[in-house]
Amino acid sequence: MISFTSLQLNAWLAAFLFPLTRILGVIAAAPVFGNAAVPISLKVSLGVLLTLIVAPVIPPMPAIDPGSWAGLFVVLQQLIIGLSMGFAMRLVFAAIEFAGEVTSLTMGLGFATFFDPSSSGRSSAISQFLALVATMAFLAVNAHLALVSALAESFNTLPVSATPFSGNAALELARWGARIFSAGLQLSLPIVAALLITNVGMGILTRAAPQLNLFGIGFPVTLGVGLLAISLALPYLGTPIVNLFNQGIEASRAIPRAGVPKPPATAPAR
Repeated sequence: MISFTSLQLNAWLAAFLFPLTRILGVIAAAPVFGNAAVPISLKVSLGVLLTLIVAPVIPPMPAIDPGSWAGLFVVLQQLIIGLSMGFAMRLVFAAIEFAGEVTSLTMGLGFATFFDPSSSGRSSAISQFLALVATMAFLAVNAHLALVSALAESFNTLPVSATPFSGNAALELARWGARIFSAGLQLSLPIVAALLITNVGMGILTRAAPQLNLFGIGFPVTLGVGLLAISLALPYLGTPIVNLFNQGIEASRAIPRAGVPKPPATAPAR
C-alpha cells in the first residue's frame, strides 16, 4: 500500500504551486498571451504545461506549507514578480499604441476610435493597426519564445523563497515605463514631420489664396498625406519595433535581477 505523509504532499504542492503562480502572472500581463480574446482555460492550460516543463530544473522550493500565511505570502510575491515581467513586455506595445494615437491626432482621425477589449477603453484606428502589425512582428521574430526563456531564467536569478524581494525591481519597472513616451514619439516622428510640413504648406496656401476653403480641402489633404506617409514609413518600422522587443525582453530579465535581496551589511571588525 502506497502512503504519503502531509510533509510530502505539501512539498509536492509547493513545487507546483509557487512556479505556477509566477508563470500565470506573466501570462496574464504579457502581450499576446494575456489578450482578452484568449480563453482563460487556454491560459491556465499553458501555465500548467510550462510549470510541468520548468519545475524539474529550477532550484528547490522552500519548505513552507502553501496553506499557511507564509505560503500565501510567497504566492503573492510570485504573482507580483510574474505580473511585473509581463507588464514590462506589455509596455512595448503601449509605446507602439501611443505612436498610433499621436499619428491619429495629427492626421485628424481622433474621431475614428474603437473599443479595445484588452484595455477596456477606446483606441484609435491607426493605433489598432500598428498594434496588429506589432503583434505579427512579435510572433514572427519569436519574441514570445524569448519571453518564455526569460521567465525560465528568472527562477535561477530570483529563486522562490520567503525572503521579500528588493524594492529596486519596482524602480526598474518605473524607469522602463518612461520609455513609452520617448519610443512612441520616435516611432511617430517621421509621420508627424510629414504632416507638419503639410500643415505649414496649407497655411502658406491659405495666405496666398484667401478665397480657398481651408476646412474643405485641409482634411482630405492631411488625411491623404498621413496615409501616404504611413505606407512609406511602414517598411522601415520593423527595425525599431524589433529593437523595442529586445529592450522589453532585457527589461523582463532585469526585473528579477533587481529584485534579488541584498545581504545585510555587517559592521566592520574593530
